[in-house]
Amino acid sequence: MSELLTAAQMRAIEMAAIESGEVTGLELMERAGRGVVEAIFEEWPEFAQTSHRAVVLCGPGNNGGDGFVVARLLKEWGWEVEVYLYGDREKLPPDAKANYERWCEMGEVQLLEVYERAKGWRCDLLIDALFGTGLRRGLPDLGELFWNMEDMVDCFDVEFGHERGRPAIVAVDIPSGVCSDSGREFPNEKLWERFSAAVHLTVSFHTAKLGHYLADGAAQSGKTVVADIGLPGAEENLRWLDAEYVKAQGAEAWRVAKRDVVSLFDRLHPSWLAKMSDDHKFSHGHAFILTGSAGRTGAARLAARGALRVGTGLVTLGVPGEAMVEVAAQITGEMMREVVDGAALRERLQDQRINAVCLGPGLGLRQAEELVPVALEAGRATVLDADALTAFAEDPQVLFDMLHGACVLTPHGGEFARLFPDIAEKLAAPAVKGPAFSKVDATREAAKRAGCVVLYKGADTVIAAPDGRCAVHAAAYERAAPWLATAGAGDVLAGIITGLLARGFAPMQAAETGAWLHVEAARAFGPGLIAEDLPEMLPKVLRDLGVA
Repeated sequence: MSELLTAAQMRAIEMAAIESGEVTGLELMERAGRGVVEAIFEEWPEFAQTSHRAVVLCGPGNNGGDGFVVARLLKEWGWEVEVYLYGDREKLPPDAKANYERWCEMGEVQLLEVYERAKGWRCDLLIDALFGTGLRRGLPDLGELFWNMEDMVDCFDVEFGHERGRPAIVAVDIPSGVCSDSGREFPNEKLWERFSAAVHLTVSFHTAKLGHYLADGAAQSGKTVVADIGLPGAEENLRWLDAEYVKAQGAEAWRVAKRDVVSLFDRLHPSWLAKMSDDHKFSHGHAFILTGSAGRTGAARLAARGALRVGTGLVTLGVPGEAMVEVAAQITGEMMREVVDGAALRERLQDQRINAVCLGPGLGLRQAEELVPVALEAGRATVLDADALTAFAEDPQVLFDMLHGACVLTPHGGEFARLFPDIAEKLAAPAVKGPAFSKVDATREAAKRAGCVVLYKGADTVIAAPDGRCAVHAAAYERAAPWLATAGAGDVLAGIITGLLARGFAPMQAAETGAWLHVEAARAFGPGLIAEDLPEMLPKVLRDLGVA
């Protein structure tokens, strides 16, 4: 795992480094600017080979200071560079002002407000160093500066054939207008979003930020890379964050703490899924998955296949009598037992070898109302998905009162809104000011209320535990898997998580690992994926991982 920091956490780490005497603010700004230039040359090697033309847009804060460094370094490389400033140069922060003055020794700074639309940028490289992570409100009205993309393209005169004739557009830290804590766009009256959507490359510093992975952040950021600016690694980050650094800005103060750090679950250790040579089937658990009635068993069968393929020792389907023939005709490796009602489920769960249960996929609302309380009463590790969540939409507290710490809820957006309507309403509200309420905030609140792990599905899947631990698992950038938008994919995920719980994974670890494997299976198959393909790709994913 790696860390995803909020803007406040990043500022606290920088402040701690500066106060320790290890580095100055000017040195950090110089490293940031150099990191941007190095990332540009790595992405477009032709830019390092000869002179080109750049336009650098600098804002009124330290993000603008980074932009002045970029401009100076490109000028020193032999580029023709034009710099625009938004804001009052006299109000620039000290470090940004120092770099403004250094640039002024090499070239002029034009005020962004006087930019003439008819001129067009006419450049090979356009740098967005306007607002970055410091933006905490809707963008200022920049008039006609950022018109619609069609007009924008017409104005560009580019030599290197970038997409549709546009220049390479690079954002410093995060595209201006995107909240770095939530990935949500601040409202604006003009057409800025058409500009931010054009970004090809975003260069962040030290670590990626939450906003690079949540909501629209990934789509707005293009390709995102992280430049090392010489700050301490993850363990030192946590030590400094745990020291409760506080910084005031006007009447506002923020506190950052170790427990608030969010992980990006971006890799999996093969030893987690290994099996020993002397193991037997019950060494890796027994998962019990409830199906719906006749004609509605497919979703549970998909879940069962996911559980079996992830290495669960034994998977049994609990099936209503009317659906026994249907299920028997469709399964081979899975077992089957009749479950006609709550009493029958209670009897089945007397088998102590059953250590994980899954309810919801295709179950039906009436059956869910009857069976979920029985399953939760047994106290086994339990995954609740689909109908097992929707069945309690009229009074979610009834469900919350039954849940225990070994449960995992796996709602998509609609199910989340039915269970946590007030939280969903906050998440859906416009991002008027920053830090905007994020999917991380929403999932953490939901997990605390439910008293168990919540996996909030989506391309920006977020997983949270009641104690505040949180991980983002985003199918974004090089791990994008748009083929997962297919019926039944979520049922397979529920089964994978159930299988991992049966194998002894803790709920948070099972949810994180399941989400990672789910995306990897989709990526291994590629276009044309249907839900049935996902379990069958797991062996390849496990082999590629080197799982023993």
